[in-house]
Amino acid sequence: MSDAVICPKCQSEFTYEQDDLMVCSQCFHEWNPAETDDSDKILDANGNELKDGDSVVVVKDLPVKGAPKPVKAGTKVKNIRLRPNSDHNIDCKIDGFGSMALKSEFVKKA
Repeated sequence: MSDAVICPKCQSEFTYEQDDLMVCSQCFHEWNPAETDDSDKILDANGNELKDGDSVVVVKDLPVKGAPKPVKAGTKVKNIRLRPNSDHNIDCKIDGFGSMALKSEFVKKA
């Protein structure tokens, strides 16, 4: 089965064709294989593309499990690392909190 189409979201090989779209039977992601694949781009809250090494600013207070205080809005985070196939797709270090993962929808490019 070398001609199987892999799901771009979950990397499953269990996909099927429905009309002009491909559908993943594992995560139910639908995509058009004829279109260019921009799904691996990670965008910030304003729609700007993020890259490894960028600096970002947190746009809202984010509660941290196990910490007495949240990460405040306006906190600048330098030198981020991207994790494309993860829910929390940014790895970073924040002063006072240490190493953590953030979601790209809660940051904007600095």
